[in-house]
Amino acid sequence: MKIPRWFSFLAALSFALLPLVAAAQVNVVQTVAPNVYFHEGDIGRKGHCNNGWIVFADYVLVIDGNFPSGAQEVIPKIKALTDKPIRFAFNTHHHGDHAYGNQVWHEAGAMPVAHIGALAEFKKYETNYFGGGPGRWEQAAKGRPDVAASRLKIPTVLFKQELYFDDGKQRVELLHFGVAHTHGDGFAWLPNEKILFTGDACVNGPYNYVGDGHIGDWIKTLQAAQKLGPKFICPGHGAMGGPEMLEDQINFFVTLRGEVQRLFAAGKRAADVKAAVDDIKAKVKGNDRLLRYVGGGFAAQVEKAFVELGGAAFPK
Repeated sequence: MKIPRWFSFLAALSFALLPLVAAAQVNVVQTVAPNVYFHEGDIGRKGHCNNGWIVFADYVLVIDGNFPSGAQEVIPKIKALTDKPIRFAFNTHHHGDHAYGNQVWHEAGAMPVAHIGALAEFKKYETNYFGGGPGRWEQAAKGRPDVAASRLKIPTVLFKQELYFDDGKQRVELLHFGVAHTHGDGFAWLPNEKILFTGDACVNGPYNYVGDGHIGDWIKTLQAAQKLGPKFICPGHGAMGGPEMLEDQINFFVTLRGEVQRLFAAGKRAADVKAAVDDIKAKVKGNDRLLRYVGGGFAAQVEKAFVELGGAAFPK
C-alpha cells in the first residue's frame, strides 16, 4: 500500500516550513479565556497539530489527540495548570496528526470522542484495525517512531450532530456542519466566550489537504460555522486569530474553485488545467489575504476542484 497522500503532504509541508519554524511561536500555552487554552503545535519539525483544552469544574476536555509525541508534550502542560483529571479527548477528525495520540490520552484517563463520520473514516482507512490489511497507521509507523511505539485507539464516544459538555459555568458544544476537510469534521464551540476550535476545517497557513474532503461542501460547511458568530478562531494548524480567518479560508477556496470552474466551463481538459496551475496560483496570490494558504499542495487542490466539477484526474 502506498503512503497516504495526507501523510506525504504533511511530511513535505514540514520540510518546507523548516526555515519558518524559528520565527513561529509554537509550543506555547495561550490563555484564550478563563479556563480555556490554546497550544500551537510544532508542525514544522514534528508534524504536530494544535491542541486546546477547557477546564471544567471536575475534569478537562482536550481538543484533538495529536500524534503520540504531541500528546506527550501537551499533557504535562495541562497538568501544570490544573489538577483536574483529563477525561475526554475530542478528535476533530480521523487524520493521524489529530487522532493517533488517542492511546496516550486514554492512558492519561481520557476517552476519545468524535463525530460518527470520523469513525466511518477510521473503518475506511485503518483497515488493519478492523480485520483487513495494513492501513494508514502501519504506513505512518514506518516514518514515525512515536506511532510505531503506540497503538491505534479509535473514538468510543460518538455524536451525530451535536454533543454538549456543560457544568453550569463552562459549556462546550461539539458540532458537525457537513463535509469539509474530511467526511467526519467536528467543531468545538464555546458559546459563552464565542470561541471556535475548528480542527483542519479551518487552518491559518498552507495546510489545506483536500484529498479526503470535498472543496465545494467545505465552503458551505465553513459558511455554516460563520453563522455562530465566533470572535476567536483556534485552527487545526497555525496561529489563532479572529473571525476573518473563516472568511479568508472560504475566499481561498471560492477563488480557487472559481478559476477552475471557468476552465471547466470552457471545455478545458485535465492536461490544460494542470498547465494552468501557475496562472491560477497567480490569481489567488493577487489577494494579499490569501497568500498564506498557497503552498506545495496547490496543484493537488486545483486537481481536486477540477475532479469535483466532473473533470478527470491530472495526467502524470
